[in-house]
Amino acid sequence: QVQLVESGGGLVQAGDSLRLSCAASGRRFNSYLMGWFRRAPGKEREFIAAISWSDRSTVYADSVKGRFTISRDNAKNTVYLQMNSLNPEDTAVYYCAADIDLPSVPHGRQYLYDYWGQGTQVTVSS
Repeated sequence: QVQLVESGGGLVQAGDSLRLSCAASGRRFNSYLMGWFRRAPGKEREFIAAISWSDRSTVYADSVKGRFTISRDNAKNTVYLQMNSLNPEDTAVYYCAADIDLPSVPHGRQYLYDYWGQGTQVTVSS
């Protein structure tokens, strides 16, 4: 069983930055593929970013490429999402997720992620 707890959300203004954290339980965190997703009001949950367990390669959604950065600290069992140049369209509940099946390439296929956090709200005012 893997537990994921997100933190770092809040209310910010357009142009501001936020860093989300996701703390994971489990002794094999360094072998999990970790991803970030979000669900905006009235929309389906969408992929944001993922980072591999092996070479820490990353992949991003086009909507956040160049503004968001995913990283991980295996010693702390934590994955981060640095979000810069936020705009109101980034308002959503942000979720982290873990794929524990040792995928070799980071991906955004939600159905392959095994565990999900409860989410943290990010609200960006204009």
